[in-house]
Amino acid sequence: MKILEIMRPTHWTKNLFVFAAILFGRKLIGSSSEVFLVLASAFGGFVCFSLASSAIYIFNDIMDRKTDLLHPEKSKRPIAAGAVPVVSAVIMSILCAAAAIVGSFMLARSFAAIILIYIAMMVLYSLLLKRMMILDCVVISIGFCLRAVAGAIVVGVFISQWLIICTFALCLFLAFGKRRSEIAQLNENSESFRSTLAGYTPELLAHMLDVTSGLAIVCFLLYTMDSRTLRVFGTNNLVYTTPLVLYCIFRFSALVQRGRCSGPVQFILKDLPFQIGFLLWVLACAAIIYGNKLEMSLGGIWAY
Repeated sequence: MKILEIMRPTHWTKNLFVFAAILFGRKLIGSSSEVFLVLASAFGGFVCFSLASSAIYIFNDIMDRKTDLLHPEKSKRPIAAGAVPVVSAVIMSILCAAAAIVGSFMLARSFAAIILIYIAMMVLYSLLLKRMMILDCVVISIGFCLRAVAGAIVVGVFISQWLIICTFALCLFLAFGKRRSEIAQLNENSESFRSTLAGYTPELLAHMLDVTSGLAIVCFLLYTMDSRTLRVFGTNNLVYTTPLVLYCIFRFSALVQRGRCSGPVQFILKDLPFQIGFLLWVLACAAIIYGNKLEMSLGGIWAY
């Protein structure tokens, strides 16, 4: 169904950042009613952010329907291809935004404030900021940080500043990676499709990928070794998941610089080696974070 397609449900995977607070906030252990409430709140936050992001995707596709025709994949989008009338798309965008705002108010006022900030920022991005080199990627990364903070708000946990900075750096890395992939795929048509690509070069983007990936890894290491992390989890063993973090980052960097994927969403949904590495990282984090609470501490292993 074309109306559902313009909402880009595959891109809702980006909103899984909302669930990160459940894992790192140790909210999966407790009474069945407490766990159910946390999961329900996080799912509600996920739905609200998915609707808000769909509203922005539709609005952006309306604004970009002419330039999307220059892209080998985006030219097939329903609005660009003419399969969905602009008027219908506008109505759908408004409905999604309204549902996201109303739903977020039902969860928490502070969460609703984040949704409103996200929508306003991304509308400004679609109208102006996406034409500004570097700032376009910074705004996208801030949007992901808002998702992470929103997840912490709806489940009622503290979020480490190191994790916020790590999320920002990681998403900046992904955004620059997408720009690198677009240049590799479009070649001489890249500037016509996205004006900011005229300012990016493969060498500059390779440097930006190196810097942002390095920053993300360092911030993750600082988080794992932070005194508060030790106090909350009773261990700093999260640092031993770093090899899996490095593998996932390097895998993405290698593929985008060769033009093997069009962006993070395609990479996450279709690259099996990354999926395995990411799943192993999540399982390792869960085992370490919840190990002490379940009296299954793994700390003694590292003594050998």
